[in-house]
Amino acid sequence: MDLSDLIEIADKENAARKHTRIRCCTAAGCLSQDGQALKKALEDAVEAAGLADKVEVIGVGCMGLCSQGPLVQIDPDGPLYEKVTPADASAIVASLNGGPPAPKAGDANIPFFTKQVPIVLENSGKINPERIEAYIAAGGYQALCHVLRELQPLDVCDLITDSGLRGRGGAGYPTGLKWATVAKTEAERKFVVCNADEGDPGAFMDRSVLESDPHRVLEGMAIAAYTVGASQGYVYVRGEYPLAISRLKTAIAQARRLGILGSSVFETRFDFRVDIRIGAGAFVCGEETALMRSIEGQRGTPRPRPPFPAARGLWGYPTLINNVETLANIPTIVRKGADWFASIGTEKSKGTKVFALAGKITNTGLIEVPMGTPLRTIVEEMGGGVPDGGKVKAVQTGGPSGGCIPADRFDTPVDYESLAQLGSIMGSGGMIVMDEKDNMVDVARFFMEFCMDESCGKCVPCRAGTVQIYNILTKIRNGEAKPQDIETLRELCDMVKQTSLCGLGQSAPNPVLSTLRYYRHEYDAFIKAEPKHAAEEVSA
Repeated sequence: MDLSDLIEIADKENAARKHTRIRCCTAAGCLSQDGQALKKALEDAVEAAGLADKVEVIGVGCMGLCSQGPLVQIDPDGPLYEKVTPADASAIVASLNGGPPAPKAGDANIPFFTKQVPIVLENSGKINPERIEAYIAAGGYQALCHVLRELQPLDVCDLITDSGLRGRGGAGYPTGLKWATVAKTEAERKFVVCNADEGDPGAFMDRSVLESDPHRVLEGMAIAAYTVGASQGYVYVRGEYPLAISRLKTAIAQARRLGILGSSVFETRFDFRVDIRIGAGAFVCGEETALMRSIEGQRGTPRPRPPFPAARGLWGYPTLINNVETLANIPTIVRKGADWFASIGTEKSKGTKVFALAGKITNTGLIEVPMGTPLRTIVEEMGGGVPDGGKVKAVQTGGPSGGCIPADRFDTPVDYESLAQLGSIMGSGGMIVMDEKDNMVDVARFFMEFCMDESCGKCVPCRAGTVQIYNILTKIRNGEAKPQDIETLRELCDMVKQTSLCGLGQSAPNPVLSTLRYYRHEYDAFIKAEPKHAAEEVSA
C-alpha cells in the first residue's frame, strides 16, 4: 500500500458514484428517530421508481442540525429535508423523477450552516462512515502516507507546534509541546491514547465524530504514534456509545485489512496497532491518570502529578494522551500546512472548535466555528436563540467543570483566555443554553450534585467538599440559609478548587462561583434574613 494505491482506491470509489445521491443521516440522534427505517424506505422507493441505475442512497454520519432530524440531503445541489419519516420517502424520490417538490424541505443557507468552518467535521454527514473507501476518496490517509514516507518525526512535531493547535479536551495545552515531550523521552515502549470518554452532560461532539468519521481519528492517532515513537494505541470510549464503538471497530478492521494499521504501515518500518477499551461510565475516567489506570485494569482513580503521563504513563511507559477532536485535526493540518491552520482563529487560540449546542435553544446540534467567534453569534444567530421567542439568560461552557456566562457578556469571543476571564473554560465543547425560567441556584446545585456523585472519593477535599457545597446549596434553595452561609460557600469552593487531587475536584466549584459572580441576587432571594433582635445583640 502506497500513495498510488490510495489514489487508485479513490478513483474507483468516485467512478462508482451515481449521478444523484440521497444522503440519509444514520448517526445516533437520527437513528433514535427511526432513521434506519427511513434509509430502507428511501432505498425501496428508488428501486420502485426504477432509478437504481441513477440514484443511490447512502447512510452518512451527523449532519449537524440534530433538532430537525432525521435529515436527508440530495446531491448534487438538492434540498435538505428535515424531520423526515419513512412515509415521506416516496415523495422525495418522486421529486427526483419530475414530480412535485417534496414537503419538509429545510434551508441549508441558514446561519447554522453558513457560519461554520468545518475541519474536524469536513466529512461528517457527507461520507459513509462504514466504508474506508469513502474516507480515502475524500483524501483520507494521504497525510499518514506523506508523513511516513517524506517526514521525520521531528518535522511532524515542528509542524504541529507551528500550527498552534491546542488540546481540545480541557485547558488547551499546546499539542506540539506535548508531542515533543513524549518524543524526546527515551523508553523501550511508548503508547498513544485517544480519550473518547466524553461524560459532560449535554456534550456529544466526540461521539458524533467517532460515529461519522472514525478513520480520521485513527489517522490522527497513527501520525501521533509515528511522531512520538509509539507502536500501540488505545481508544478509551464510553460504553454508552455503542454505535461509535461499532463503527470504530469496523474502521480498525478495514484499516488492518489494507495494511494501514498493523505491521509495516504503508510498507515502511512503522508498526502501529490500535485497540479499544470500553469505559463503564465513571466520569472521573475522563481525567488522564484515572483513564490510564482503567486501561490497565485497575480502579479508575487519579494519581498525583508529576510524574506526568508523558514521562510515566501506561504501565510506567511514556504515554501521549489526546482527545478525539485534537487528533481529528491532525490529518488536515498535515495536508494543508501549519500556516493555513494558524491563519484561522485568534492569536493564542488557533483553528476551529466543535460545540454541541443543547438546552433552551432552537437549533440543537453540532457546529464547528473559528476560535474567536463571539458567543452571541453562536447562541443567537447559529443557534436561533430560545424557542418561541424566549430570552436567553446564560450559557454554560465546559460542562460541570465550566461556568455560567450571562447574556450581557455574549460579545465575548470564544477562546481559551477570554472564557477563563469570565470564570469558565472551553472544556471539550459542551454549550448549554438557559432561559429566563432557569434559576441559577438550581443550575449550580445540579452540576454540584453531578460532581458529588462522580467523585472517585480518593481525596478528602473533593469527596467531602462537594457534599458540603451541595448541602449548602440545598439549604439556600430551601430558604433555610443565613447570610453567613454564602461566605462559607465561597470558602468551601476555594478550598475544593485549590486542594483537590485532580481536575474533577479542582473545577467542580466553577458553576457555583460563576453563578455567585453574576447572579448573586438569585442567591440572596432565598436567604433568610437575620432576626432584628439577634443583630442588635451582636452589635451590643
